[in-house]
Amino acid sequence: MVGMKYDMCGAATVLAVLRAAAIAELPVRVTAWMCVAENMPSGRATRPGDVLRMLGGKTVEVLNTDAEGRLVLADGLVAASLERPDLIVDVATLTGAISVALGNRHAGVMGDDDAVAAYLDAAARAGEPAWQLPLPEHMREDLQSPVADLQNAQIGVSAGGSLFAGLFLQEFVGRTSDAADAPRIPWVHLDIAGVGMHKGGGFGYTDKGVTGATVRSLITLLANPA
Repeated sequence: MVGMKYDMCGAATVLAVLRAAAIAELPVRVTAWMCVAENMPSGRATRPGDVLRMLGGKTVEVLNTDAEGRLVLADGLVAASLERPDLIVDVATLTGAISVALGNRHAGVMGDDDAVAAYLDAAARAGEPAWQLPLPEHMREDLQSPVADLQNAQIGVSAGGSLFAGLFLQEFVGRTSDAADAPRIPWVHLDIAGVGMHKGGGFGYTDKGVTGATVRSLITLLANPA
């Protein structure tokens, strides 16, 4: 459990953005959902093979208990969707695979192309490197579980770990209305596992330690909504 303080950087980012938006009195309505979990063993701890029923009713087979972040994020996405916002952004130190793919200075960005483009523009203006990754249709079958609607991880498969997590989260983003053919609410997923903590020497205005990555970009996005 050493170093797990860093695992709450996503929730800390959400809180920081909400507070900054309020202090700056930005002309936009923002609701923040901090998706947190007590990562501690107990008699009620989740076990490999457990099936959970999520907030929206979907069931998830838990194959990796260390992939708990995406489980609490899933409930948060459902809760946020119920408010039918114009945009949903989630932020999490979600996967070690994002560091393998992009290193430690680029945030991984996934989601709807128009929403992602707006975020990337804001990130460029804020001076925070970010890179869009795909949500491949051919990988959706990897989400399937024989005993639930979805599985939260693939055992023994290291390829595309960040993409799998993004596809998993997308399953919990709601629709713009109750109509069966309504499009999903515009959504951006930020995987900051590679950029949330800087272990080396400082660079630019980034010091050693927790970086606050994506806070500046999200404030820029809120200050200049499409």
